[in-house]
Amino acid sequence: MLRTIILGSCVSVQGLVEKTLPDGRIAVRVGTQVFTGMPVAA
Repeated sequence: MLRTIILGSCVSVQGLVEKTLPDGRIAVRVGTQVFTGMPVAA
């Protein structure tokens, strides 16, 4: 499932969900890289 996360004040990334972390952040995969950040509200 595709999700969008926020990495900084103006940087967002969209990718496939890898895992959900206990603090509310999620990890998404874009190609071979995995990014972790806060999910964007729907």
